[in-house]
Amino acid sequence: MTEPQDTLPPDGSTFGTPLDLNLIGLWTLYQKEVWRFWKVATQTILAPVVSTLVFLAIFALAMHRADTRIGDLPFLRFLAPGLITMAIVQNAFANSSSSLVIAKIQGNIVDYLMPPLGPGELLFGIVMGGITRGVVVGLAVWLCMLPFVPLAPQHPLLIAYFAVAASLMLSLVGFLGGLWAEKFDQLAAVTNFVITPLSFLSGTFYSVQALPESLRWLAHLNPFFYMIDGIRYGFTGHADGSIGVGVATLAIVNLALWVWAYRLTRSGYRLKA
Repeated sequence: MTEPQDTLPPDGSTFGTPLDLNLIGLWTLYQKEVWRFWKVATQTILAPVVSTLVFLAIFALAMHRADTRIGDLPFLRFLAPGLITMAIVQNAFANSSSSLVIAKIQGNIVDYLMPPLGPGELLFGIVMGGITRGVVVGLAVWLCMLPFVPLAPQHPLLIAYFAVAASLMLSLVGFLGGLWAEKFDQLAAVTNFVITPLSFLSGTFYSVQALPESLRWLAHLNPFFYMIDGIRYGFTGHADGSIGVGVATLAIVNLALWVWAYRLTRSGYRLKA
């Protein structure tokens, strides 16, 4: 009589096929990630709204640019979608990255590793928490801007796609940063030398059409440009680049980041002693 075969997959998880999901565990992890930022909403939602409105006030008042136009748009209508996108990506990154780094520093990373969750489920739960925070903050920023800037959606489906795609990208980058970082100053390096420069040099505060042609191609290599351009087009109908290229670029980059994050999670990179 033959011995029964071991049905566990080689990655050590308890789920042999993609359809064998621990839905209860996955939902619990997602709820935990959402509740983690929701219980301190003053810090995680209200603070980004206030800081974004301060940016808006600086450009509208201190720089006296309220009546300046870019193309057919008043400057503030051009600026507002970029500020919304910045708030989305910064908070999506912060949520997923801080989850892992705090768990490492506090020594409770085992809380993520001990439950019967496969690497894909662990990745999905944490990243979805980051997406949720990014979208919630973006929605709150938009609603609070409405009294100051008329910003009615013209292409709501495109806004939804680019908001979710932007949140997914930065949540995945945050997950990768959280895997790599062992302390907060390492995580701050990712923010200061990757996230912030790419955000500010992506056409948030200016039209990339104003750049010299010899430098314009650099902007089109920046995935942040496509996030901002897509959300700006969704609200105003103005785009500096191709919306179709932006849709495809974000899909490809997100797929590549997901595969990379999954492989690292499966290997236990900086998760297992």
